[in-house]
Formats: sequence, C-alpha cells, structure tokens
Amino acid sequence: MLTGLPPLVSSRTRLLILGSFPGVASLAAQQYYGHPQNHFWKILQAIWLFFPMETGAESYQIRSDWLLSRQLGVWDVYAACEREGSLDSRIRNPEVNDFAQILQQCPALEAVAHNGGESFKHARHTMLLGLPVYKLPSTSPANASWSFERKLAAWREVFEKHGLT
Repeated sequence: MLTGLPPLVSSRTRLLILGSFPGVASLAAQQYYGHPQNHFWKILQAIWLFFPMETGAESYQIRSDWLLSRQLGVWDVYAACEREGSLDSRIRNPEVNDFAQILQQCPALEAVAHNGGESFKHARHTMLLGLPVYKLPSTSPANASWSFERKLAAWREVFEKHGLT
C-alpha cells in the first residue's frame, strides 16, 4: 500500500487543485507533480507569468511557497492505494481522503478543481463541501490528446473565475 502526500494548503487557500495520486517520481521526491514532463508547474508559470522555476534542492520549497502565496492549494483524492507504475488505470484499493477536514485547514476555500478524470470521479465527495467544483484536463504527460495550449486555456479560465490571475 502506497501513502500519498499531505495537503499543500494554507489558511489563505481559495482554490484547491485535487489530483488523483502522486506518480512514482512524485512519491520518490515527496513533491507534488514531480515528473519533469507533467505540465502542472509549467501551466502555473504561464498563468502567473512570473513563477519561480529555479532548479536545485530548494526549488520545490520555493515553488510551493509561491503557490501558497497565490492562494492556491494542492492535494489528491486518494490518501493511499496500491499501484504499480504511475498510471491512474493501475490504481487498486484506493482510500479516499477526508475532504471535510480541508475546510478547517482552509477557511477561505471557495472552489475545488479536479486535475483529470480519475480525480473527477470523486466530485460527488467534493460537491458535499458546498463549493463550486470544476473538472480540469489532466496535466499528466499521459494526457497527450490535449495540447499544452488547450490545457492552459482551461486552467486559466478557472483561475480567472476566482481572481487568481
């Protein structure tokens, strides 16, 4: 059984991005969206124009702090699961996170956006929070049917609706 990452949120988080479960590279690095081909960080850089993309050991902490300062949070729908490799289709016996607790950590939360189809399968749980819920195209390199530009436009639209641009 693999264990996911803790939520990357603050009391100022207004928009929460929910992935499915960290891939192998992300778990090894203990970082959200740690695969170099994932578009997550590149999309944020394009939306916010200035986004710290330094390399080195401290870069993830710098990017995480910047993300939090922009009132964005990141978490996953699954707290734990069994899986070989990184594909969502290989997830077995998943344990869904307790979304009700996130409201206590994020009193300013105003919306939830699911990063991809596997995450969005659990929208019924996040809708119980009483907030707008969005389905965004997956930033995963496995989602090759969407160009970077299409992904960016969809993500930007949600960010703009919540004043995060």
